[in-house]
Amino acid sequence: MSGRYARIFLLSHMRAFTSLAGHILGSHPRINGYFEMHMSYEDPAALDKQLDVLQQYESLKENSCYLFDKLLHNDHRFDPQRLGLADVKILVTLQEPERTIKSIVDLFSKKAGEELYASPLEATNYYVERVNALAAFCRSASQPYYYYDAELFQAAPEQLLSKLTEWLELDSPLGERYQIFSQTGKFGRGDSSGFIGSGKIQKTRADYAHIEVADDALNRALTVYRDCRSQIIANAVDSVAL
Repeated sequence: MSGRYARIFLLSHMRAFTSLAGHILGSHPRINGYFEMHMSYEDPAALDKQLDVLQQYESLKENSCYLFDKLLHNDHRFDPQRLGLADVKILVTLQEPERTIKSIVDLFSKKAGEELYASPLEATNYYVERVNALAAFCRSASQPYYYYDAELFQAAPEQLLSKLTEWLELDSPLGERYQIFSQTGKFGRGDSSGFIGSGKIQKTRADYAHIEVADDALNRALTVYRDCRSQIIANAVDSVAL
């Protein structure tokens, strides 16, 4: 049954508006899925597993044609060539490091117990390793992918959503409002900060002034971001950037 559906994969890192992207895409009548499934895609069996995981929580839409998932961690491997898919759309997005790292620290510092990414240094290490891995994937990718700057969700949502609609070949436009689903805001399924529950793009920026990240860590992350972003855009079939 999973072979009936084309796939959309969003490759990124934590705190890059990926829950927002998933909800906007998942609200379209042609797309099923919106949350992070925390799995690898290295063989066709993964596609059946993806469908099973989704159907535990949501019903498939009538006349839909896509299943969506996002991959935000290096532990979850992605090899689209081995999936045997006739149609796959790959989206790649990054957000600049300072705001991203502070957002990661802020989110994990609010969780109970000791969280690895509540540490600015560990959050920086995650960001650097993930962005490097995304650039490595894009350098060797044999299938086309599309790139966008994550900040465009707040800076220019109409432009971004128009591009996403075009890239995904959807028969109706993506909108700034989205559905609230059964897993919206739940821990381990994406953004649990509360913003995602509004049902629309929020242009108010959170204040992370209370979080300090060492200059050497930020400089390291910024160098990686600039180098990798340039490489990713250069190898993309199309892109939209600030």
